[in-house]
Amino acid sequence: MSRIISELLGANEPLFSLSVKQLEDVTGKQGIDVRLTAEIIGLIQLKTRDLGLDVNDTTGKELYHALLSRLKKDDESFCKMIGVTDSQDVDTIMPLIKKVAEKAKINHKCWVLKKSVAKEFLRKLPPPNIMKRLNYKSIDSMLKNENIFEIYGALRFVENPMWLKEFNDTYKTLKPSDFESRDIEIVIMPKNRWGDATAGFIAKKKHNLTHLKELGAIIILPTPQERIPGVTIFDMLLIFHYINEIRLYSTYFKLQQVRPDFGKLVVNTLNADRAEAAVMAGQKIHWRIINRYFGKLKSENHPEVFEPHVQPEDLHWRKAENMLFKIDNSLNWWRDLDYVGVMSEGKPVSLNLMDIATNYCNNLEFKDRVYFHFRESLWNELFERYMGEKTLEQQVLKQLDNDMIAPETIQTNIHSRGF
Repeated sequence: MSRIISELLGANEPLFSLSVKQLEDVTGKQGIDVRLTAEIIGLIQLKTRDLGLDVNDTTGKELYHALLSRLKKDDESFCKMIGVTDSQDVDTIMPLIKKVAEKAKINHKCWVLKKSVAKEFLRKLPPPNIMKRLNYKSIDSMLKNENIFEIYGALRFVENPMWLKEFNDTYKTLKPSDFESRDIEIVIMPKNRWGDATAGFIAKKKHNLTHLKELGAIIILPTPQERIPGVTIFDMLLIFHYINEIRLYSTYFKLQQVRPDFGKLVVNTLNADRAEAAVMAGQKIHWRIINRYFGKLKSENHPEVFEPHVQPEDLHWRKAENMLFKIDNSLNWWRDLDYVGVMSEGKPVSLNLMDIATNYCNNLEFKDRVYFHFRESLWNELFERYMGEKTLEQQVLKQLDNDMIAPETIQTNIHSRGF
C-alpha cells in the first residue's frame, strides 16, 4: 500500500491499507495505488515547473501562493470570456454566471419532486417564519405569488430545527409517482429578503451556493460582501458541481423507485447522504463512485441492471472543471489535477481547482487552506480504478441487481461526501 496516498487521504491506519490489500486480493491486480502515486508525483513536478518553481527547492507554502497567483490570472481571463467587466462585483456577476450555466451544452435534466407535490407539502405544514418574514397570512396566497424554489431554499435558514425535522419526516410518504423529469433550475435569492438569514451559512461553508437535491434547484445566496476576488470561477465551478450532484441523486432515486420503502430512502439520503450502494472488498461504496464509473462508459456498455428506469444519458457524468474548460480552454492547465496534491506541514497542498478557488475567494492563509475536494476526488479516483477491474465491476452490478444492500449493515471508516 502506498504510504503517500494514505497520508494524503488522512486515512485511518492500518484499516485503510488492509482494505486496499483486500481489493488487490479480489482483483488479482497489484500496484494500482503505486501507479496512482507515481502519476500524482509526476503531475506535481510538471505543474511546479510550469509555475516557474524549482522542483527540488520549493516549499508547500511557495507552491500554495503560486497556485493562488495562477488562479487570479485565470479568473481574470475567464471573466473576459463570459463578459464580466468587473471581476469582483458580486451583484453583476451572479446573473451572468446563471445565464452561462443555463446555456451550457450539458444535460440539465433531472428526475425530481413535482412542483405541485412540493406545494402540497407546504400546505400541510406551512412555514411560519417565512410567512411572517414575507408578510403572508395565507399559505395559498404565498404559494400563488412566490417562487417555490426560493421558498424551499429559505427553509433551512429561516425555520427552526423542530419544524424542519417535522417537515422532513413528511417526505417519508413520497412515492415515485410524485416525481417528474424537468430541467434543473438556478435561483438567485434577493439580498433584501434573505441576506441576514444566510450570512452564517456562507461564513461557515466559505461559499454562497446551495442546492435542493429533491427539487432539482441550485440556490445562489446573497453575500454580505459586495466585492469578492475570484468569485466568477468559484461560483461557476460550484454551479456545475451541483448540476452533477442533482443529476447523480436524481439517478439514484430513479434506480431505487422499485423499493417499497422509497420515501424512507429519500429521507435518509437527504438527511444523512445515505447513498452507499455497494460493497467492494469490505468497503462501503457511495453511489457517487458507481455513477462516475458507469457514466464514463460508452452507451453500448450500459449495464442491463440499470434498465428500464435508468438510461445511459442519466448516468452521463463530466467533471465540473471539464465543463468550465469547454467555455474557456485557457483553463486547461488545471485539467486532471482534481486528485493531485502534496503533503506539507502535516496537511495536503491541493491542486484541485475547487479548493484553490475556495482558498483564493476567502483569502485563506497557508495554514488555513482547504483541501476537501482534493481528498474526495482522490478517494473516488482510487476506487474507480479498482472498480475498473471486471471482477469488482461484476460484484457491484450483482449487488445493484439484488435491490441494493442495506447501508446500515455495513461498517467502514472512510466514505465520499458531497460539498
